[in-house]
Amino acid sequence: MSSAEPIIRSRQTEKEVNGISTQVVCTEFSNYIFIVITQYGKIGTLVSVTPDSRSNDISTPTFSTKVLLGKDEPLTHVCAKHLATFASQEASNRPVLLGLALKDSSIESIKEMKEIIKSCKVW
Repeated sequence: MSSAEPIIRSRQTEKEVNGISTQVVCTEFSNYIFIVITQYGKIGTLVSVTPDSRSNDISTPTFSTKVLLGKDEPLTHVCAKHLATFASQEASNRPVLLGLALKDSSIESIKEMKEIIKSCKVW
């Protein structure tokens, strides 16, 4: 069998964010991107981040977030939008399924996590 490209591409890394070990896994499926960011070793809260096609202004796409599993809190939606919108935009506006299990969700930590996601880019 030849060494063909894997059907599902996935990359993962582990880095310290504000002194907390943080794992990031990015997996590309044909119809969406799956990103897990965990500081507990679990998937945590599962959030769907989808581009909103109803927006009239194409230059600034809007995104909808929906908690599918876990605590539905306002901060979860803010973190999810901040962490996943660029991935969706770079992946031709594909929806992102995001697993969040964070001990530290400060804005500085979220910015660091965003850079870690960029380093695991599979799209």
